[in-house]
Amino acid sequence: MKLAIAQQVLFGPLQLVSGAVERRQTLPVLANILFQVEDGTLSLTGTDLEVEMVAHIPLEGEYEPGEITVPAKKLVDIVKTLNPDETIRLELNENKMKLITSKSRFSLATLPANEFPTLDESVGLADVKLDVRELKSVIGNTQFAMAQQDVRYYLNGMLFDFSPEKKLIAVATDGHRLALSSTEFESEVGEDRQQAIVPRKGVLELNRFLSSVDEEIQLQISANHLRASSTHFSFTTKLVDGKYPDYEKVLPKGGDKLVIAMKSVLKESLQKASILCNEKFRGVRFYLSNGLVKIHSNNPEQEEAEIELEVDYNGPDLEIGFNVNYMLDVLNTTNSENVKLTFSDANSSLLVEEVEGSTSLYVIMPMRL
Repeated sequence: MKLAIAQQVLFGPLQLVSGAVERRQTLPVLANILFQVEDGTLSLTGTDLEVEMVAHIPLEGEYEPGEITVPAKKLVDIVKTLNPDETIRLELNENKMKLITSKSRFSLATLPANEFPTLDESVGLADVKLDVRELKSVIGNTQFAMAQQDVRYYLNGMLFDFSPEKKLIAVATDGHRLALSSTEFESEVGEDRQQAIVPRKGVLELNRFLSSVDEEIQLQISANHLRASSTHFSFTTKLVDGKYPDYEKVLPKGGDKLVIAMKSVLKESLQKASILCNEKFRGVRFYLSNGLVKIHSNNPEQEEAEIELEVDYNGPDLEIGFNVNYMLDVLNTTNSENVKLTFSDANSSLLVEEVEGSTSLYVIMPMRL
């Protein structure tokens, strides 16, 4: 195997692929990146057996085909130190990968390519094309609500729901709050809706992958995998085997108390109140009255805060408690100037939406304070 490539051409894809590499090294080869040279293309693959990232780089000039695996971290660290305009010659010589530039020489240990595992491909259940900005937006609008290390393992990830109405709905919940965002696509998925639970690492790596792409994304799901691909990159993740809760049943219905508030003012008020919250439970009380919301917090040291803000509300008085962090997470995600809060009663979940026609909505369960 032999090739020459510019540092600035190699470094970006190499860094992207290395993000999927196994950190704990259950198998030595999982600490490596697979190099494959054939048909004028250098392919780089990294995996931890849960997610897999592949980059395809067109080669210019002469090359010799071949394949080998190289230590990911050492290779990234070496290439990072080289100047962007330098040309790197890569040669496989007696089971060592040689990196040669005008003034540097490096020799890295390798492992055989036939030891490198790849994720199995299977027949797809859905195959759709999406605008990369739309897909990144629905993930960004929901990923904060994923559970972390919950015994209900299916909550430690995100639901991708492909409906026959050509809509992708992304849902995340940890049992205390829920985030939902949707976007439309052009392809067909058949008469039945298809659902896939993407694990937490898969969601985070997919989002990182999307940040490096600026073209249409092809999204495919099978019984066990989700794959996102563009012209030069592809990302595959195993899916969580489980049944996701029926999120439509969680969405509050019939809320009759509507509050319209300026997002910036509400966020600032919550931040002030949070200073004197109980550090463990992080609860704040909302007191609703005509045209006004009072936000109250206290803690075991008998310290208190009360913040008033004017809102658009015309309805009966209501007292209800929420986790202030959950509220702030939502407000940090929304983009509109105003938010709409829909309440039912003191024991029912709050529905939060952007006023200016958003495709996202958020549900926060109340706290007993």
